[in-house]
Amino acid sequence: MKRLLLLLGSVALAVPAWAAFTVGGKAYTKRVSTDLLAEPRALAAAQAHEGFGRKLKIDEIRGRWLRVEDGPNTGWVFAGNLAEDKPSDTKGMDGTALASSPTSATAAARPLAPAAEQYGDRKGLAEATADVIWMEGQADAIKPDQVDAFLQQNQKGEFQ
Repeated sequence: MKRLLLLLGSVALAVPAWAAFTVGGKAYTKRVSTDLLAEPRALAAAQAHEGFGRKLKIDEIRGRWLRVEDGPNTGWVFAGNLAEDKPSDTKGMDGTALASSPTSATAAARPLAPAAEQYGDRKGLAEATADVIWMEGQADAIKPDQVDAFLQQNQKGEFQ
């Protein structure tokens, strides 16, 4: 449950980021490695990978998911893994050193792929998949003004 709350919190902090992106615009990867997924969901298969600071063209936006392209590579990326401006070569957009930030929320959820779900079913851990689906539904319900109010109240982010 603690991991789910942490994951939900990281999703909530990323919500304002997706509001700035536009179809036909650009976005930059802000992780050491960013997966381009086959579908707009955390458990989808990766069909390509992009390195840090890659400029991507935005082809479509579905909620907090963006379908992007970089030459022949196309796929879906969670908006929280992208930046509107090119990030610094020494720090990610979240201010942490790149060496300490190689994992995204999507990569953290990847172990819940079908093989892991089957393992979980055999071991009585099937709740994990339901928890991720619930978490994604909760994240979809969070509005940017709610995130701003939370950040301001708790003196986080730009309100420090």
